[in-house]
Amino acid sequence: MDTLSYKTVSINNKNADKKWFVVDAEDQTLGRLASKVAKIIRGKHKPNFTPHADCGDNVIVVNASKVSFSGEKLVDKEYIRHTGYPGGQRTTTVEEQLSKNPERIVEKAIKGMLPKNKLGRRLFSNLKVYRGSEHNQKAQKPKALDLDKIK
Repeated sequence: MDTLSYKTVSINNKNADKKWFVVDAEDQTLGRLASKVAKIIRGKHKPNFTPHADCGDNVIVVNASKVSFSGEKLVDKEYIRHTGYPGGQRTTTVEEQLSKNPERIVEKAIKGMLPKNKLGRRLFSNLKVYRGSEHNQKAQKPKALDLDKIK
């Protein structure tokens, strides 16, 4: 038997089999939704996962305004940002953010679960989040993805 024929195949951007998926965020807990979507974007669900390449799939998240939170996070959890000026720290609760811009909540949760480097910033561009049930990626013919079947 020729042992040299068994070589590990490394996937790169050119030969990665990328697909489009639609995920419905309605009544999904934010953290569980984010971890499963991040796994799909990263490509860890594929048998030919390559850690240093963008081999994951594209994900469209719809109904971001209907995502659920466990416990008292809707009132207690705060997002902190800084304007860059002295005394410019601003806080926003999840409830306020959900009414103004619910897409940012889902984006921030998923982005926090991706690598903090060039690859993570590149992978984040494979995510599209929409407030309602309509999205602009009809031409890509995305398939519906059931998150309950993903571990």
